[in-house]
Amino acid sequence: MKNQFDRNLYAFGLGTVGRDMVYSLVSMYLMFYLTDILQVENSILWWITGIMMVGRAFDAVNDPFMGVIVDNTRGRFGKFKPWIAFGALFAGIVAILLFTDFGLSGASFVTLFAVLYLLWDIGFTANDIAYWSMMPSLSIDQKEREKIGAFARICANIGLFSVVVGVVPLTNALGKLLGSMKAAYLVFAIALVAIMWLGQLITLFGVREKAGLFRVEASTTLRGMARALFRNDQLGVVAIAMVIFTIGYDTTASFGIYFFKYAYGNEGMYSIFALVLGVSQLSALGIFPLASKRLNRRQLYTGATILVTIGYIIFFFSPMDMRFIGLAGVLIFVGQAFIQLLMLMFLADSIEYGQWKLGKRNESVTFSVQPFINKMGSAMAAGTVGVVVIVSGINEAAGPADVSSQGLLLLKSGMLVFPLVCIVAGFIIWRLFFRIDETFYKKIISDLRERGQLQPEMAESPAPSQP
Repeated sequence: MKNQFDRNLYAFGLGTVGRDMVYSLVSMYLMFYLTDILQVENSILWWITGIMMVGRAFDAVNDPFMGVIVDNTRGRFGKFKPWIAFGALFAGIVAILLFTDFGLSGASFVTLFAVLYLLWDIGFTANDIAYWSMMPSLSIDQKEREKIGAFARICANIGLFSVVVGVVPLTNALGKLLGSMKAAYLVFAIALVAIMWLGQLITLFGVREKAGLFRVEASTTLRGMARALFRNDQLGVVAIAMVIFTIGYDTTASFGIYFFKYAYGNEGMYSIFALVLGVSQLSALGIFPLASKRLNRRQLYTGATILVTIGYIIFFFSPMDMRFIGLAGVLIFVGQAFIQLLMLMFLADSIEYGQWKLGKRNESVTFSVQPFINKMGSAMAAGTVGVVVIVSGINEAAGPADVSSQGLLLLKSGMLVFPLVCIVAGFIIWRLFFRIDETFYKKIISDLRERGQLQPEMAESPAPSQP
């Protein structure tokens, strides 16, 4: 049993390294590619900003329908793996096309971008919903889930920060080698997609779901989808708290390269700063299982929010000195690492809560909330960055000296003040309305056993370990 758990732990986690590399490239650097590499003018950038916001918001609304499709999939490969495979292949191809210069301009450029951006969202959604909704099927033990989730988040952050650290030096090196920064970004995108496909193969062939863990249920209807989403009150609380947090997190992350190029005045320091943050966040995820043995989830979330708040305050008032900026960044990203993982656990626990309250288990419909959250957060972040880059004068600036002090203040406010308000608001909503603590979750699992909603062999096993 332990060998199977270890196999799932590593095969599931390793699959997300490349996924988050590609997702980070598109969500965090596509705007920079458009403004600083393709150098689109403001009139086009307004359209692009609107497309990113509307396209992501529209696609996010469709995510629950993808969850229904995954939940209703039947076949020899299960319901998750076929969509993981299709989504990875399709999204990878479209990601490469997004970083391909077709030599278009004006309306034709905007039209092609809109189509590709929507297709990217659809492909990644298929993969994302199936991938993360598979996690709860690997274990119903909260501590085992925390281990799987922690390792997966570590791998995801390795992928994310590999891109954040490497994007500037690697694309610059490729640009010199190939004689074009446009070609450099295309080659960089192709390399990341190849890594994503390799990681997804590890998950597809390595993960073994626990057969017979839950009772086989009837197909999910559209009415059942609405019931699962809107009558699961704890899922609603998690969704609202997560989307507000994600808006703040994505906004800060998306501004990073602009801050170091135009405010700090040294674009090269962005990679060093990102490396420090990456090590800090990975360390935080690594110690999370140990911290969760000593503190409950409410204490962990409260402490993480305090760290984030202190970090943002230091960052905003800091001089352009890496000693202060670095300290602030460490506090922010250590706290955010804990919050991200806790949110994933809250979302997973809301699946059993929904089954306990509504009588039906809907992993994929429930986990369709996660890509919805990511897209809404990314949409708002892209919109905030786009507007700030245009209004502050950054998009038309030849360098840091061309940006006014008012423009830099607007940049810092968009990067630091707005995100802090979002993150604190998300915590307050969770603190007031979320009630699935460790004790309540134990009762939920016990009741599901008594009702026969866990298979007989599971009903005879001991209750999941609790702190």
